[in-house]
Amino acid sequence: MEPDSPTVPKQTLAQLLFVLFLRLVAIACLWLGLQYWGMLVGYSLEGRGRFDLLSLPWQVAAPSLAVLFPVASLGLWLAVSWGPVLWVLAVAVQFLMYALWSDIFGANSAVLAFHVLVACLYSLFRLALWLEERRKAERVTTDLP
Repeated sequence: MEPDSPTVPKQTLAQLLFVLFLRLVAIACLWLGLQYWGMLVGYSLEGRGRFDLLSLPWQVAAPSLAVLFPVASLGLWLAVSWGPVLWVLAVAVQFLMYALWSDIFGANSAVLAFHVLVACLYSLFRLALWLEERRKAERVTTDLP
């Protein structure tokens, strides 16, 4: 049996690099999610970060991020539209935690700087892909008057 379309459109270099970038961010998100899970079950921080030992703000934030980051990781790995949305939601929670409410959660400027870098790179990739699609559309002409 032959495939419906004998020619499969090739991905451009920008598209391939974008998927690679999303998968690297997915690995980082999975790592962040596993860190929160390790904290909550008492595996890390010598058991001091167990859920039952946390303050109320941490009891709200840590489980939320422990779920959001791995699910965002899956969406980013699959390069589906909801992956970056969940990543932005998780990042917004961490920005609120470590920037706005740093007196409760402490400051973690390294994580915030990483998220800013990823957001800038994501924006640059989306701009490059948009410009690439725009150039493709300009090359397509019709014979209509």
